[in-house]
Amino acid sequence: MADLHLVVDRAAGGIAGQIARELREAVRQGRLPAGARLPASRELARDLGLSRGVVVEAYEQLVAEGLLISRVGAGTSVAPAASRPPRAALRDPLVPAYEPYYGRRSTSPDLSAFPRERWLASIRRALATLPADALDYGDPGGVPALREELAGYLRRVRAADAGPDDIVIVGGVAQGLSLTVQALTGQLPEGRAGHDLNWSVDRLAHPVPPPGRIRLAVEDPAGVRQLPLLRAAGADLVAVPVDGEGVDVGALAATGARAVLLTPAHQYPTGVVLSPRRRAELIEWAAGTGATILEDDYDAEFRFDRDPVGCLQGLAPGRVVLAGSVSKSLAPGLRLGWVVAPPGIAESVRRARGELDLGSPVLEQYALAYLIGNGGYDRHLRRMRREYRARRDAFVRALAEHLPEIRVHGVSAGLHLFAELPGGCDESQAAEAAQACGLAAEPVDAMRGTPGPPALVMGFARLPVHRADQVIRAFAAGLRR
Repeated sequence: MADLHLVVDRAAGGIAGQIARELREAVRQGRLPAGARLPASRELARDLGLSRGVVVEAYEQLVAEGLLISRVGAGTSVAPAASRPPRAALRDPLVPAYEPYYGRRSTSPDLSAFPRERWLASIRRALATLPADALDYGDPGGVPALREELAGYLRRVRAADAGPDDIVIVGGVAQGLSLTVQALTGQLPEGRAGHDLNWSVDRLAHPVPPPGRIRLAVEDPAGVRQLPLLRAAGADLVAVPVDGEGVDVGALAATGARAVLLTPAHQYPTGVVLSPRRRAELIEWAAGTGATILEDDYDAEFRFDRDPVGCLQGLAPGRVVLAGSVSKSLAPGLRLGWVVAPPGIAESVRRARGELDLGSPVLEQYALAYLIGNGGYDRHLRRMRREYRARRDAFVRALAEHLPEIRVHGVSAGLHLFAELPGGCDESQAAEAAQACGLAAEPVDAMRGTPGPPALVMGFARLPVHRADQVIRAFAAGLRR
């Protein structure tokens, strides 16, 4: 059992938060390695001269974050893979160095809910049934079995107009969008989209950027992580405002953009769902200008209080590229995604995978195909919808009780909410106060092209129902200090 070096400033208040912060750093820096036993709460409280309840609160916070594990009869210990290995271990290149980000992203799912047994059964089935030749380099566009299952799934669940030949398996949405932009700019090998697509209007009436670049409209506000990848792929970005109905199509038309990237099912970060009126306007704009819509099917799996909303691709398959992945439904680390695209773009992306990296790992593709085909994927999603809805409800209730001055938006779907702060509130300080309590929260200011009211994006997927009230109460206390 580890002795702990903890520094607590009793005059500063928030003692439980201080203890949690000290322990969190000790875990992340490797001073407390995976599996290390922590002192019993009663013993640590006695050592620090504090009440046991304060230590229990700190331990519970870190258990909720996934950094500690607490079992009756076994005490409290550091979770597996929660800390970096000691420096000596890093000399062995076979020992991985873990840089945890558990709970840091507001969009992250609960990775402890990954269906390990179902996934293991799918991997075992693949190994038991696949012929030896199936383990060779496969089609760079993806193994046929997975493309077949995905086509059926997307038609059934997302109302997509998709066949196996329209689908290319990629290493996540970011790669899919980057390769699509390169296809639109003609940078990819033979089968370039610019030569294969039948543009509906005279290009002289709609001037295009120099070869190798394309003017790409993005939502404002928007997630910033993919933007550098898109610029590197050849996109000149222009921001278009988002309101209560989604992207402003009139403002989009005024930009002269040849493509637009959207998150219509649950806009990030505002949570707005693209309205039927805007959908119709958007399709009309694309058809009239020959532009391409890049549809990031973000958060489409998780809806709670609204009717299903089909994808844009199903309305205009010749003008829309649909990008999706299992990063929210299963785990980001699987790096399994797809694009559903018109023939010219699909062929360009498939060829690019063949020339750049020879495609995605085949075992994981077959495993996902089996999981979808036997209904295990659907069952997992139904279970997680129920759990995430309960967590969302507890989170929103706690915010309403302890921080009624915060206006909450975008909660009908997805794994995050948009929290509009009172005027004059400092976003960065509010985010720091939330993170100090273990909440996944990010300031919105960095996501805006134009200034707007202060707000946070807050994730609730990793906060258990029984912890929501306590954590939000601590956040409220920190925010008002």
